[in-house]
Amino acid sequence: MTNELALSRTPDVRRRTNMSISIIGAGNMAKGLATRFANAGHPVTLASRDEAKADAAAREVGNGVSSASLASAAQSADIVVLAVPFDAAGNVIEAAGGFAGKIVIDITNPMKADFSGLSIGHTTSAAEEIQKRAPQAKVVKAFNTIFAQVLQNNGQAAGRPATVFIAGDDEAARAAVAELARSAGFETLETGPLATARYLEPAAALNITLGYGLGHGTDIAPTWQRAA
Repeated sequence: MTNELALSRTPDVRRRTNMSISIIGAGNMAKGLATRFANAGHPVTLASRDEAKADAAAREVGNGVSSASLASAAQSADIVVLAVPFDAAGNVIEAAGGFAGKIVIDITNPMKADFSGLSIGHTTSAAEEIQKRAPQAKVVKAFNTIFAQVLQNNGQAAGRPATVFIAGDDEAARAAVAELARSAGFETLETGPLATARYLEPAAALNITLGYGLGHGTDIAPTWQRAA
């Protein structure tokens, strides 16, 4: 598929202030992102393979956030967020029907069970593997370097907006995710095609090591600065 054709099939949500967002997951990251997006005025739906958990999470977040089945949430959204462990992503994609035509934000990091490092890397990434499992979706890597506590701190670390790094093969999908992140109060940096997730996932692993392994806490986030 040419880049021109890919762009033509991507929903034009870049300048919309009310993108409909479905978040697959019911944990702290899912609830934190739901809060940030709902506060920015976007309709948000939480979904999970355990619908009772999604309903409880939606009621906890409040602010108009609803819950739905996986298939219903995926069908109704402009953007779908995968807020599940990487190892569960394949089953979720299958249960949701493949996310054909949808922008899918992958926030996962393929950490080993003991958090001692990444389970894959160098020649692929979690994002690229998810794209293989959902070939008709437009997968964008984003928010994977952000801790849930940063989301609870209004998306800020050390008193300034955290940076969301964004990678994806579809230019319009990247731009839509960047607009969503900025609307929720984050700074953004587009890093190029989906393969650059091979760099973003190790950056997240370093952040996890600093936060948990070395005791720096989870109110930290990597950023990118230019010299004055």
